[in-house]
Amino acid sequence: MRLVLENAEEFRKCIDAIACLIDEAEFIVDESMLSLKATDPSQISMVDFRLEKNAFKGFDVEQSHRLGIDFAYLSQVMNRAKAKDELQLELAEDKSMLKVVFRGDSTRRFSVPLIDVSGSIPPSPKIDFDASVVLRAGVMQDALKDASLVSTHVTVGVNAKSFFVKAFSTKGSLDSETLKDDKNLLELNAKKACQAMYPTDYLSDIFKAAATDSRVELGLKNDSPIRASYAIGKAQLSYYLAPRIEAE
Repeated sequence: MRLVLENAEEFRKCIDAIACLIDEAEFIVDESMLSLKATDPSQISMVDFRLEKNAFKGFDVEQSHRLGIDFAYLSQVMNRAKAKDELQLELAEDKSMLKVVFRGDSTRRFSVPLIDVSGSIPPSPKIDFDASVVLRAGVMQDALKDASLVSTHVTVGVNAKSFFVKAFSTKGSLDSETLKDDKNLLELNAKKACQAMYPTDYLSDIFKAAATDSRVELGLKNDSPIRASYAIGKAQLSYYLAPRIEAE
């Protein structure tokens, strides 16, 4: 197995986007793509990552492989990438190591141990969302920074005219509203008004790797998991986060 990406920096961002929630998981490499689907240790969030074959400068895969990765360590290695470095990922002959090679002004080679990751690949939640929203990532990033001053949980929702993020605690409250005609709210389609509450830190981690002007798609439903999807280069990332259900 040998994969070559022209832009190591973009792959670094992808690894950071996974590592913010996932400690250990398996990359699946087959003849069509590099992918990953995994839940975080608490099992309240899930990451679905896909990078299609056509995104690679070189894609030499004769059979499928499962690569168990310690993402905290791989993130540290990928953070050594320099601007304009090319990235090569290669499976060692004994299949115990993933060779990570940066080629730029110099060539630097790392060997990352592969680990045994127990557990099966989780299925994606099947949810009939009540609303779909497309917005710039900066809308969520700013709202979550504001909300973090107020509470450990935020309420995310829509009504006929706007998308909103709210938070309240003994410290006070936040009400962040983005109207339907705002330039940063690209689409809002709602069968009905809906909202749900989520951990502020998890949502912040989900949006951390997105560029401010990235196009983000959200799926929302009353008291149900939220789905957030965006691209990093040619990679596609989708996240699911379970809601907090307050006891009545």
